Amino acid sequence: MEAFRNTPDGTVWMTIRQAAAWLGRDVQTIYGWERRGHLTGPCRDEYGRKIYTQQQLAEAERKVRANVARQHVR
Repeated sequence: MEAFRNTPDGTVWMTIRQAAAWLGRDVQTIYGWERRGHLTGPCRDEYGRKIYTQQQLAEAERKVRANVARQHVR
């Protein structure tokens, strides 16, 4: 796997495949988060691949967990 992309300000950028590995999720799960609007605002790398920051991914996972928790309360 290629290395994560870091910017001078310390931001870590990841492709969807890297994000899935980092989060311990399937790649299709990350695509599902995009479709459902939990993960938005991607940038693109020099190859045209979507890349997300660690913060964007963590926020998307929080949103998903909150939705799951709400569904179990009903």
